Amino acid sequence: MEPTVDGPVPTDGDRPLALVTGVGRTVGIGAGIARELARQGWDLALSFWRPYDSRMPWGVQAADAEAIAEELRGLGASVATIEADLADPAAPERLLAEAGGERPVRALVLSHAESVDSALLDTGLESFDRHFAVNVRASWLLVRAYARQFPAEWHGAGRIVALTSDHTVGNMPYGASTGALDRIVTAAARELAPQGIAANVVNPGPVDTGWMDDDTRAALAARQPWGRLGTPADIAGVVAFLLSGPGGWVNGQLLHADGGFSAP
Repeated sequence: MEPTVDGPVPTDGDRPLALVTGVGRTVGIGAGIARELARQGWDLALSFWRPYDSRMPWGVQAADAEAIAEELRGLGASVATIEADLADPAAPERLLAEAGGERPVRALVLSHAESVDSALLDTGLESFDRHFAVNVRASWLLVRAYARQFPAEWHGAGRIVALTSDHTVGNMPYGASTGALDRIVTAAARELAPQGIAANVVNPGPVDTGWMDDDTRAALAARQPWGRLGTPADIAGVVAFLLSGPGGWVNGQLLHADGGFSAP
């Protein structure tokens, strides 16, 4: 299915443009990142895929994508929302093309994910393949399309940030595919450095975006040094720094921005 664009394609050249994937729910990490970037002067193109939400416990929130866009416009950003199935190998290149029209994308934030729990012995081939299509192949194709459209005169200003996870046990196809994603992004840090593009991976740890029940929430909070779960705003601040000028010196890293959850 081809991406569809709702709202005007950003055209204001006074603000840099970021493409953020996986922004279909107001409570999601992608939405939190988009809010912070809008506050810091970015224009935004946002992608989402409602059929994925329809397979998840929270279901489709049909009005969320436009609600997010209107909120960001209220913060001064020009916003385009694009629905795209990243399991389609043609979608990433179209997404980059439609994100800015004739305007190049300055930063790429990969916060989309296919994440359907299943263990080593009960993962089906279709689920395994879809996890790798969305989390790995689409991410590689998005990085490639982004680098190809990046203007030479912007050397030093390019930024790629991908969100990852180390949740593997009982969630094997998701964990395995995000491990592959990590390697793609760290390869980009070396291979795209001559273009002036920095690339990093952020592991946010457990963030309550509607997928936790009360027992899970309590158990995970008890393991946190700060005694609370992470929020989308916590992660957004880290991503915004990595997209900033000073953030460019951080390159090729997998950052555990998880409040100490992963500390020994």
